[in-house]
Amino acid sequence: MPREKPTWDPGTYLKFERERTLPCRDLVARIQLAREPKTMADLGCGPGNSTAVLAQRWPDAQLIGVDSSPAMLEKARSSSLKAEWILSDMFVWEPPRPFDLVFSNAALQWLPDHGSQVPRLLGHVADGGALAFQLPSGSGAWADVLRAVTASPRWSGRFSSNAVDLSTHELSFYYGLLSHLSSRVELWETTYVHVLQGPDAVVEWTSGTALRPLLDRLPEEAERASFVADYAASIAEAYPRQPDGMVLFPFLRRFVIAYR
Repeated sequence: MPREKPTWDPGTYLKFERERTLPCRDLVARIQLAREPKTMADLGCGPGNSTAVLAQRWPDAQLIGVDSSPAMLEKARSSSLKAEWILSDMFVWEPPRPFDLVFSNAALQWLPDHGSQVPRLLGHVADGGALAFQLPSGSGAWADVLRAVTASPRWSGRFSSNAVDLSTHELSFYYGLLSHLSSRVELWETTYVHVLQGPDAVVEWTSGTALRPLLDRLPEEAERASFVADYAASIAEAYPRQPDGMVLFPFLRRFVIAYR
């Protein structure tokens, strides 16, 4: 069954490149393989910022980046990275061979049915390799605000009741999926407290991620602007400014490494 795919804007996404790449760097630093990986796949590679982190740590490995967005891959191809860029949906991605490292940075939340899909991805890992991924928890004031706005009388007719739900689970869920298929599973959570330049920056942050599928359902530009304005007004209440005008934006992420 075809899945609805959001349209992605690499420019909007990369406005917070440093903050979005921090969890990727933390995940890559924790991966401990018995041998240097020769092949690596970056799933949901986006504009290539996560792929670059992999290449920095293992510069001699053969690297592919997989993404379903032509715009994101066009941005990735414009980089100097030596990688093969593949246009494909992770939901149906079937490589011809296993990889020493299958990696994903903040992308699996768009993949439904983790109960079958995550073990399937582990099946693409070679013996002695690893599946490593991080994804947002889908919780926080921004998510509560977005759910409240989509459920409000003004907008409930345009969105389903689960419009903002991401595919993400507690760490115990992933341990139960992967422990009997792996030699070892490492899991942790980190809340990154980003310091952003006011509530509008929180709106910009989510405009590059969770807002994209919702805006795609509003074809008229005026309607999109009205929806974002309602969201922004509630975000300003949820994220009060600090004395210096900045806002604190806590963001919880979950990390999993499963070794074969």
